[in-house]
Amino acid sequence: MDVSGLPTCPDEVRDVRDRAAAYVRDHVMPREPELDAGGPGAATIVSELQDGARGAGLWALPLPVELGGQGLPLAQYAHVAEAEGASDHGPDALGSAPLLDVLMLARHGTPYVREHYPKRLAAGELRAAYAMAEPETPGTDPFMTITAAMRRPGSWVVSGRKWFVAGASGADVVTVLARTDGLPGDRHGLSLLLVPTDSPGFRLVRELPVLGGGGQWEIELDRVTVPDDHMLGAPGQAVDIAAERLQLGRTLRCLRWLGQAERAYGLMRERAVSRTRSSGPLADLQLVQQHVFDALLALRSTRPLVYEAVAKLAAGHDAHVEVGLAKVAAARMLQQIADAAIQIHGAEGLGPDTALPTLLRTGRMARILEGPDELHVTSVARRVLGEA
Repeated sequence: MDVSGLPTCPDEVRDVRDRAAAYVRDHVMPREPELDAGGPGAATIVSELQDGARGAGLWALPLPVELGGQGLPLAQYAHVAEAEGASDHGPDALGSAPLLDVLMLARHGTPYVREHYPKRLAAGELRAAYAMAEPETPGTDPFMTITAAMRRPGSWVVSGRKWFVAGASGADVVTVLARTDGLPGDRHGLSLLLVPTDSPGFRLVRELPVLGGGGQWEIELDRVTVPDDHMLGAPGQAVDIAAERLQLGRTLRCLRWLGQAERAYGLMRERAVSRTRSSGPLADLQLVQQHVFDALLALRSTRPLVYEAVAKLAAGHDAHVEVGLAKVAAARMLQQIADAAIQIHGAEGLGPDTALPTLLRTGRMARILEGPDELHVTSVARRVLGEA
């Protein structure tokens, strides 16, 4: 860390971080309204942005080299993840979005899965989604999973519903949490199955607008046949595989939320200085200064927590406490800073001319998705008290 207490970007990654930030700022952010609208037009734009990222040498920075990525270690990629994450579309445009799926399939897939999916996901030829939560069950308790996979010779037959499946509409495969043994509530018998979305019986039920934004879906599996070689790990190993995925996934989310909070903070500062009233600029008002101070305090206080989680994961250690602290702090911070930036913008901050409504929506969603604040508070507190 430097003298200000902020994590220092290593010299060897400073250039690529700056180039990634410039690419997101100059090429991705101007297309956000079209990308947010979704549909075939958005898919075309994503493809164009991905081609540009490849040409700029920014493609798939954290993905393994043997799978077509650039192999940037987590401790270095963390600084790039902030820059990419300043836009929700940045990770997709720069090819880092499939990192969790690629790693999970490469580590836990059968020989067939490892041969047919990770490289194509890393190349952007295929898209994947992850389906765990269900309409009828609490999303924080996977042991209550109702979706069931029944054994058949050489295959599993899966039936059930999942919702809040990000990116399901464009996915070629979806990893589905299903019960292969026992009853809902049992703490065993959960497995992960990789389901091709063109399988008979797989259906998109509806898009679930979240505070006015899209991207989340409900899906149905009606007696979908999944071959044996599409199971990840062994039957009953889902919880262990998911826990491995979740720690890294939540940390990456925190890094991207830092990037978005920095963006909102920059908009706040620009508005305070440029907006002039009859009595002078907004920046002269003490209440505006209070907003700016509190936002900077939140940023400076949260970033070290996130990088502590990064350091633990990069070293191969369990980071349950560090990730829990970082997730709650980062989600609250993004919501706080985006809200304050809107307040300083006034009515303009509520409309379509700035990214602030989207940033505020992301901040509010962040406090529930990836595990609600209350889950992390309880989990961290229990661990800390158990060590007392």
